[in-house]
Amino acid sequence: MNVGELCARLTRQSRSNFYYAFLTLPRPRRKALYAVYAFCRTVDDIADLGVGQGVGHRAGAPAQRAALAGWRAEVARCYDGGAPEHPIAQRLAAAVRTFPIPREALLAVVDGVEMDLDHPTYETIEDLIPYCYRVASAVGLAAIEIFGYRDPRARDYAVNLGIALQLTNIIRDVGVDARNGRVYLPQEDLRKFGVTGEDLCAARYGERFVGLMRHEAERAKEYYRAAREAFPAGDARSLVAAEIMGAIYRALLAEIEARAFRVLGEPVALPTRRKIAIALRCWAGARVRASVDPGRAA
Repeated sequence: MNVGELCARLTRQSRSNFYYAFLTLPRPRRKALYAVYAFCRTVDDIADLGVGQGVGHRAGAPAQRAALAGWRAEVARCYDGGAPEHPIAQRLAAAVRTFPIPREALLAVVDGVEMDLDHPTYETIEDLIPYCYRVASAVGLAAIEIFGYRDPRARDYAVNLGIALQLTNIIRDVGVDARNGRVYLPQEDLRKFGVTGEDLCAARYGERFVGLMRHEAERAKEYYRAAREAFPAGDARSLVAAEIMGAIYRALLAEIEARAFRVLGEPVALPTRRKIAIALRCWAGARVRASVDPGRAA
């Protein structure tokens, strides 16, 4: 298997909601997105080594930090003319040469993963947002440079959409994360609704938990709305992959709400056929919207 196939397989096998968005892209852009996603997946996997050994315990933390330092060095090689060593970094270097992917966005992803090594908790939503920015919005800022755009509002769109997607992930994975020693929900929110980390670990479902989840869902919706308000209509066709991601995650959040936030067991997921239908609908809609701006490149 060559490195390009490896990047594509990592995306496909993860069952990522992003995979269905990437399928709409022309081949060169799709290959670059696969490289960025494979980089993000590989770096994120470093934080998962040793998960489940209890809050505050990371037997592999020194090795994990060394691995993250190694990826920072690989990112530097991608931009400074060096020779990346990891096969995925080599593919990432090719993407960086082809598209104006910001170095700081890739480094922010590494910084966000490093935040997970200490199993931090976040007192307020203001404390949590920088984490969401690093692990999600930064990915969006890299992605839009591959998608292409003319309107600078696309960057605000990417930031807000990234935060919305990450908040949705936190809601979906709240039970699994808690059992792995990670509670991302703001501590002040847990206290407000009378829910503890132990409740999440023990999957104690009830009115207090549902109230907490409704609160978190409304916050995620605020960021989806902010992304929608910043969306540059003139770039609709170029940003269709981002729109597909947003639409799939909004549908996921709606499904979680419809199931009364029963997310403490297995995470809720949308069936593949529904993701494909969403992708096709967004793709068709973008082509219609772009028809009023025929000068816009695909």
